[in-house]
Amino acid sequence: MTGRPFLGKLSAASLRSRFLIAILVWVALGIGGIWYSATSVFTRHIELQYHDELYGHVRELAGLVDVGKDGHIALTRPLSDPRYLEPMSGFYWQVTVDRGQTLRSASMRRGRLDDDVAHSPQVIHMVEGGPTGPAIMYGFTRLVPDGRVIHYVIATDKRYLDSAIAGFTRELTAWLMALAAALIGTGVLVIAFALRPLNRLGVAIAELRSGRREPLPGQFPSEISPLVDDLNIYIVENHAIIERARVAAGNLAHCLRTPLAIIADEAERLSEDPHGAAHGASLLRQCDIMVQQIDYHLARARSAAMAKTSGRTSLLPDIFTPLLSAMRKLHPDKVFDFKHPAGMQVNVAVDPMDLSELVSILLDNAGKWAKLRIAISLAENADKVSIRLADDGPGMTPKQMVDAFAIGTRFDSTKPGSGLGLAIARDIAEVYGIDLALEANPTGGITASLDVRATPH
Repeated sequence: MTGRPFLGKLSAASLRSRFLIAILVWVALGIGGIWYSATSVFTRHIELQYHDELYGHVRELAGLVDVGKDGHIALTRPLSDPRYLEPMSGFYWQVTVDRGQTLRSASMRRGRLDDDVAHSPQVIHMVEGGPTGPAIMYGFTRLVPDGRVIHYVIATDKRYLDSAIAGFTRELTAWLMALAAALIGTGVLVIAFALRPLNRLGVAIAELRSGRREPLPGQFPSEISPLVDDLNIYIVENHAIIERARVAAGNLAHCLRTPLAIIADEAERLSEDPHGAAHGASLLRQCDIMVQQIDYHLARARSAAMAKTSGRTSLLPDIFTPLLSAMRKLHPDKVFDFKHPAGMQVNVAVDPMDLSELVSILLDNAGKWAKLRIAISLAENADKVSIRLADDGPGMTPKQMVDAFAIGTRFDSTKPGSGLGLAIARDIAEVYGIDLALEANPTGGITASLDVRATPH
């Protein structure tokens, strides 16, 4: 884990994704339930309010209509709600006597209400077309003295009820969306805060692998602390195991070299005897092979162990200072020209001992074969550091460049060495994921190139 943005860390298998999905589902269900319940309750409440109001108005209307003995009807006074006086206000009333007089509210300048709404002595209601659109109508009937039926009808445009419900729904939706955003934002912050110790643990493990920190530092929550403690114990024990293995490998090599030296000494004496010269030479060759194998596998085991357990890094170009000093003494007749960017300070993910051995092998080979000059250069390239070592020697054929990495390969027996150097260099490079290559120079000689992964320091 690194310090990427929160969303950049989301993936199908991450805890963040699971927590975030759970929060989104919970917020959606909760907010959706609140929205549905609130709108349903409000709709029922306001509908009941409208119906109660219209029921009261139609009863009031019936009480204000004076019916004469001859069936003549008249309104004693206006209804208490002034909206029935405003022209085309959406609030209307109508009183009709069968085959007789009809009274209408002052608000109804055109159209009429359906008398069939009032067809029973019980107050009933329905939605019908009114003068200004669909209307909620209440009505009931009574008998006039001569036996005819009088119809009382009250109507209110349904748009007022719909508008009130829609307005409440819009405002509620806006508030609930804001609440949902706040809850989700809070959930994201809670996730980030709760998982912060895991972020620190990931950073600490990354620093452990790169060699910048050891063991895992800091205080962690009680749920994670046992894991961190076990990891630290494992790190210490693993280092101890690797160190014991390296010591054991060194002791084994030392134990083998002593009898090998005795065997080689006896083989030399045997080779001096004319009757056993051939047998002595054969024994000496086998002794040389055994020494080479011991040196090779000991170096390989050491570099592999360091690469997987140490986590240490090397600082460039500082690591070249002691190496070049040693090479100038070992090859005093050669010029080692070292160039690197001014102020360069870069850590590479290689143990200093292993990188020193790898570079010293290449420098020593270049010193052996160069005529006069070895050019060493460093360059930063994205997250890698390129190391180039070019000599002005006789060069190599493509096949020789491939064979050069084989164990015991020597192209000139007059040159000092065991033929293990490039084989060991190749194994060290493979263990650390370093790109190692040989290529011919246009002007002669060979360039050995290393591309090493850089780490922050």
